[in-house]
Amino acid sequence: MPSVSNRLRITRPDDWHLHLRDGDALAHTVAWSAAQFARAVVMPNLKPAVVDTEQALQYRQRVLAARPRGSDFQPLMTLYLTDRTPASEISRARASGAVFGVKLYPAGATTNSDSGVTDLRHVRPVLEAMQREDMPLLVHGEVTDPEVDVFDREAVFIDRVLQPLRRDFPALRIVLEHITTADAVDYVLSCPQRSARGTPLLGATITAHHLLYSRNAMFRGGLRPHYYCLPVLKRERHRARLLQAACSADGRFFLGTDSAPHARAAKESDCGCAGCLTALHALELYASAFEQAGCLHCLEGFASHFGADFYGLPRNQGHVELLRQPWVVPARLEYPDGGIVPLDAGASLAWRVDPGAGLSQQA
Repeated sequence: MPSVSNRLRITRPDDWHLHLRDGDALAHTVAWSAAQFARAVVMPNLKPAVVDTEQALQYRQRVLAARPRGSDFQPLMTLYLTDRTPASEISRARASGAVFGVKLYPAGATTNSDSGVTDLRHVRPVLEAMQREDMPLLVHGEVTDPEVDVFDREAVFIDRVLQPLRRDFPALRIVLEHITTADAVDYVLSCPQRSARGTPLLGATITAHHLLYSRNAMFRGGLRPHYYCLPVLKRERHRARLLQAACSADGRFFLGTDSAPHARAAKESDCGCAGCLTALHALELYASAFEQAGCLHCLEGFASHFGADFYGLPRNQGHVELLRQPWVVPARLEYPDGGIVPLDAGASLAWRVDPGAGLSQQA
């Protein structure tokens, strides 16, 4: 990957885990992601949730209509798995050519997850259909048992849910989303199985904020609600392990921002929402993390190659360039219901995406 000290050129990247919301928010969220990414896997936890193919296609049209003029950003749609999802919906989703995964939210695990799966026994026919159709299962990997400590929920999920799931459905492709622990890294590395296409059967997305911050960030000088996300930030040893995995050039780990916008008032409240807004400056944040680890040369594979390979999609043909050009993250952005605060608001970042580097060009 050619680069010099003040300029980094990489294949146009994709975001394999993104929340765009709906309605008036799309005018903002789509523009932020389209300025950085060619494609994005769009999460279905709206109100009401996107539970069938027809709803996914309608949502896709709303996203496409919100693209800035000249943008070729492509949303890759997903379905929200519920206890009542019919197995027949999977063949319709596959045939649509627009749905690229089905999302498993354990009921109550995160924002708008109340309709999630209460017991995997209820969805076995759906999982069998997904295995047959080669439709990936995208997993929010946390248990919701109130007796399990919030910092242990990912590790417990792997033991209680993920291992039995993979044993019962050995050919099902799974993405363990936004991993946060050394336990998750080690589990992914312990699973060498590959699909008939030769790609991994188990992959994992990693966010920029989990690469950059430990849980101390939420309490630095006071309670910092804009660093609160689910899964929650973990100990420093977990952050270091995630960064090691991201920089390993192992194709099982790839970029997923989990950018999750909430209006400022919803974050700064007596019961603040979980989620970090990073779509605005995602590549700059990832570049900061990879540079701290001394492995900027590994960013391209992680951001631009491995996710496309896992999903069986062609790698993008265009490029983006990041410039070493210090800038300050805005303190506030326009957004419905009174504006929104991005992650690291007011901080200086060393890297900036060059807006003239052909972001809307595939060739």
